[in-house]
Amino acid sequence: MVFVFNICSSKLKMYVTRYAIPKFQSCTVTKPTFLFNLQFGQNLMFYSSYQCGLNSIGGAVASFNSIIHLHPPPSDMEINKILGTIVKMKDYSTVISLYKQMELVGLTPSIYTLNIVINCFCHAGHLEFGFSILGKIMKIGYEPDTVTLNTLIKGLCINGQIREALEFHDSVRGKRYKLNEVTYAILINGLCKRGKTSTAIELLRKIEYQIDKPTVHMYNSIIDCLCKDGLLTEASNLLAEMFEKGVSPDVVTYTSLIHGFCNAGQWREATRLLNEMVDKKIYPNVISFNALIDALCQKGKMVEARGAVDIMIQRGLEPNVVTYTTIMNGYCLNNNVDKAREVYRVMVKKGFPPSVFSYNILVNGYCKIKRVDEAMNLFTEMHHKKLIPDTITYTSLMDGLCKSGRTSDAQELLEEMHNIGKHSPDLITYNVLLDALCKGQHLDEGIALFHRIVDSGIAPNIITYNILIEGLCKGGKLKTAREVFQHLLTKSCCPNVRTYTAMINGLCDGGFMDEAMTLLSKMKDSDCPPNAVTYDIIIQDLLRKNENDMAKQLLLEMIDRGLTN
Repeated sequence: MVFVFNICSSKLKMYVTRYAIPKFQSCTVTKPTFLFNLQFGQNLMFYSSYQCGLNSIGGAVASFNSIIHLHPPPSDMEINKILGTIVKMKDYSTVISLYKQMELVGLTPSIYTLNIVINCFCHAGHLEFGFSILGKIMKIGYEPDTVTLNTLIKGLCINGQIREALEFHDSVRGKRYKLNEVTYAILINGLCKRGKTSTAIELLRKIEYQIDKPTVHMYNSIIDCLCKDGLLTEASNLLAEMFEKGVSPDVVTYTSLIHGFCNAGQWREATRLLNEMVDKKIYPNVISFNALIDALCQKGKMVEARGAVDIMIQRGLEPNVVTYTTIMNGYCLNNNVDKAREVYRVMVKKGFPPSVFSYNILVNGYCKIKRVDEAMNLFTEMHHKKLIPDTITYTSLMDGLCKSGRTSDAQELLEEMHNIGKHSPDLITYNVLLDALCKGQHLDEGIALFHRIVDSGIAPNIITYNILIEGLCKGGKLKTAREVFQHLLTKSCCPNVRTYTAMINGLCDGGFMDEAMTLLSKMKDSDCPPNAVTYDIIIQDLLRKNENDMAKQLLLEMIDRGLTN
């Protein structure tokens, strides 16, 4: 029986009917001519030895190009083994190219091979070509199996086309092949990742009539999403539902819940869940403990976090690099960088090599407490250890230098970033330096840096504009501030209350009260109403000018808006 789809979405119809297989660059390796004359005995020798080339992309491609010319031809299992190896290395375009070579030499791919190719197209973002393979499957006379359909549904989900995934699901649900638990786990996970938790729950309710019962993976996706959204009651209710329906929670279920309750500061409930896990013979793993430790560190509960590490070790679980860096970050958040440095040394002693990430934690920690020289020493140490500082490293150092009054040193670091070219400054990097230049009244350099940001192709955000406008207004460059403000209005970046307040402050200082009042009126009529600071600036200026009646009127407005204590 030929499998027929009633494809309801025009986009899905287009996928199946419109597109042909794209031309990918060939990965052909020059083929020795003697391979055509290999005898069967030599083929066996080849089959036993070709696998040694499967530990790299190049080796796998060379093995493939050799094996497809053997006589008799290789089995599907041998071909799929090579293609599967390359898929694990995430080199999807190479797999597609090798599939094209199979067609050129006249090898007919099996349904399993075509499923691999569909998977590669989906991961490469070429959904249309994945659906064209579905068309080819039906043209050859194969019937798409559950793996085919699940792969396409997953492809739609991972490419953010969840609506199309649901439509495709609906179009095949009543046909010969039944969709299975994996299908619904994929759809529910896709919905949760797109923030459509309520739709995921609705789907969970519907599928109870289509499969035996929901799986733990389906519940896990929804519970994790609910916990991240702070909907802990709903998440707990789903856990209770799992018990009622005979679906056993696993370590992932409990880890999501524990992390959620920790983030909400509900330590007693988090501890109860941890004990419940153990009572049910579901033993916390390193990931579970790391979630708990991270939440404790974020709340500044370092004693409890170290206690969790001790319990973890007592249970026979070795802390990993995530555990150590989480504790390091916790100490730095609490301005205890010396303790963080001790943990770093223990981590290295345990055999975990230092990384840019671990150095960034320490560099940022030292900069926060203005021990910038020690941060710079770590920066030098990174170079000695052949670790290349990234944008975060440079930005943290520049922030520390600027806040310590060493703006010129920060400028040198920016030039170093440009000259080395390994990691480019981002908008946060530029904003750090721009803020220091404007606060130090180096306004010409600040304006030059602003133009450099624009010229580099980075769009300034409202923080950038606010820094520059405030600096220009405080520096008496009101004309330039007006120009920057007008430039902002022509962009997609909308002014906020801080922008308007900075401009109003500059206008009042410059004696342009009427213009300041016009801006205040504009704020009142917009989605960006004035705050207490905005009103206070104008009221103080009116009082200085003895315009007491207008000042009183604005004060009453403030009271009406609830902006006074």
